[in-house]
Amino acid sequence: MLEGLRKPSELVFIVVGLLAYGCPLQAIVHVFDLDERTVAAWQARAGQQCQRVQYAVVQQGKLNLTHVQADEIRIKGKKGILWMGLAMEVSSRLWLAGVVQPARDRVLADRLLRMVRLCASGASQLLICVDGWAAYPNAILRAFSQQVTEGVLEGRVQMRVWPQLIIGQVIKTQKKYRLVSVQHTLLRGTEQGLAACLMQSKGGTQINTAYIERFNGTIRERLASLTRKCRHASAHLEPFQWGMYLIGCTYNLCWTHDQLGQTPAVAAGLTDHAWSLQHVLTYKVTPQLLASMHEAQRQDMISSSDTVDRPKGVGGRASKYYRILLKMKQEKEMGASHAP
Repeated sequence: MLEGLRKPSELVFIVVGLLAYGCPLQAIVHVFDLDERTVAAWQARAGQQCQRVQYAVVQQGKLNLTHVQADEIRIKGKKGILWMGLAMEVSSRLWLAGVVQPARDRVLADRLLRMVRLCASGASQLLICVDGWAAYPNAILRAFSQQVTEGVLEGRVQMRVWPQLIIGQVIKTQKKYRLVSVQHTLLRGTEQGLAACLMQSKGGTQINTAYIERFNGTIRERLASLTRKCRHASAHLEPFQWGMYLIGCTYNLCWTHDQLGQTPAVAAGLTDHAWSLQHVLTYKVTPQLLASMHEAQRQDMISSSDTVDRPKGVGGRASKYYRILLKMKQEKEMGASHAP
């Protein structure tokens, strides 16, 4: 994070802390007499570091998830609309995963739910609550399926959905920008399992997405480009992504939650104390975890490419030559981005 920077590290920590709490970039530029591109570069570095910390601390399959909620934020950028998918664990208020991309499609749902799956420790009873977007239910089933190894003959790999997976959906109907009705639907699982998960997580008495919607408000409040506090980062995807990781990671590890009286990471049992911002920005991720993260990103890109529009071969299937070229291009891009 601090390699090659000419400014004092104390100044970098102050500026990044202000960015994590939603301070407008132009205000930082004028107060500290910095160049706008310098502050943007620091935010990008901090976001990339927070992405590594998030993977090393949260997405290592150590969490016994009970109640997860997922939702999206619509971002109006300078060059079009972007979508930010977010997911959190209710009982600890821990932010689990986030994805930013130009389209609100199946790829976004699949990427988000696969990242949530990385956080889970095993096939325990789990309630996932989502809104009325049609892509969520099947994406949840695909993400929370495991390969069947016993009693399977040779042939195609068989996948089995977690037996104790519960899916709840909240469909809100609006008329003239006013909420008219709310429909709570149990798509998978039993009423007894639903009640047990809600009671254990203390996440209300019925299916809801209230907690992730509150976290969406936190993201909108602290990401300055979403509140129109500045003009920077409104034309490209990456600044939104790095801003999301910076806010989400510091939210998990650094800031005490008002209702919990501790940080979400402490409440989830991942750490035993609140981290300082300096600790987050200087945290050393092991080479093994970095290699694992890069491999997970590569697999995510390959899996996502199977769902986008592409040239078709004979019989409506994707051309194998196109798939080979696409895979080579992705491996080349991943190698270039991870080169020292």
